[in-house]
Order: sequence, then structure tokens, then C-alpha cells
Amino acid sequence: MADDFRVTVTFDDPASVGRLTDRLRAHRVEDEARARLGGRVSMSSGGTHVFLYADTAEAAREAEQTVRTIIEEDGVRADFALDRWHPIEERWEDGSQPLPETASERAAEHERLEADEEAESQASGFADWEVRVEMPTHQQAVALSTRLKAEGQEPIRRWKYVIVGANTEDQAHALATAIRAEAADAAVTVEPALGMVGDAAGASPFAIFG
Repeated sequence: MADDFRVTVTFDDPASVGRLTDRLRAHRVEDEARARLGGRVSMSSGGTHVFLYADTAEAAREAEQTVRTIIEEDGVRADFALDRWHPIEERWEDGSQPLPETASERAAEHERLEADEEAESQASGFADWEVRVEMPTHQQAVALSTRLKAEGQEPIRRWKYVIVGANTEDQAHALATAIRAEAADAAVTVEPALGMVGDAAGASPFAIFG
């Protein structure tokens, strides 16, 4: 599986972004440089930034060098940063930082992701994850909702369906496991929260079961 590397080019003047993107669209590279690029390099822009995405560090550095050559010809100054996507932590980090290889390194990245998710959830006031439960009967759904409230949760119950939020994916799966242990005949799923009832404006009020 290919890795993801990103070169961020930052200008002082937003007008330089348009000039660079136009130059890159028309730019031709030699066969040797094309081989180092390893294929197509994706590009996006926003504000004073141009982002170049490649599948290897070598391709990213070659893309950076191409941009440096272009802007030097134009007499423009820019700052460069090379980052690598860390899929466990789900964020860009300095390109010199290797991906975790050992179980302990992967666990450490996952813990940082959980901490970030919980902090974001608490800051926004809304759950990032939710557990959706379909009970066989309305009476069982009422009983489950009552138990969850007694445990400090804030479930939403609609007929025989119960939704309860969690700050992180791990917390959501732990809650789902506990519910399955209590109600083996329940249909329990874990999903990113698309909007608990009363969520932020614009979020869907519909939670899909089944």
C-alpha cells in the first residue's frame, strides 16, 4: 500500500498561489525527473498555500524541487514543509518521522488519536462516535435506556431504538461490547456520529438502523 506524503508551499501573497498552479499545470519535466515523481502528483490550494501529494518521500521531494525551480525563476519567496500521513493517528506529521513499526509504537499513536478525539468531542460538546442499538421490543429498549442513564450515559430512545454517544472510537466499542453482553439479542452497531438529536445545525437528524 502506498504511503501519503504532502509538500506544503506557503506564500506571503495569495496571488502567488494562482501563478504557481498555472505554471505547474503547464510545466513539463524531463524523463529522469518524471521517474522520480513516480507518476502523477496531486495538487490542491487554499489561501496562501499550495499542497502537493505524492506516494513516496522521493516523489514528494522531487515535486518540491520542481516548485522551488519555478518560483526561483519568478523571483518569489515561499516556505516549504514536508509531512507524512500517519493513518493510526489520523494526522499529518513531520515527514522525517517514521511510521510506527512495533506494537508499542502503534499503540502509542492510537492512544494519541484517542486523546485527540476525546478533546475535540469535549470541546465541541458533541459525541464523535455513537452506538446504535435495536432491541427486540419497546419494553427492552426502555429498560436498556434506564440502565444506561443510571450508569451516567445520556441515551436517546425512539420506540425500540437506542442511541448513545461516545467521545472516542475505543469508548464506543467498549460500550457496544458491554451492551451486547447485557442484551445478546440486540442489534448493536458503532458508527461515527452523524448528528445526535439536538446536534449542530446542518447535521442530519436521521440515524439509520439496519
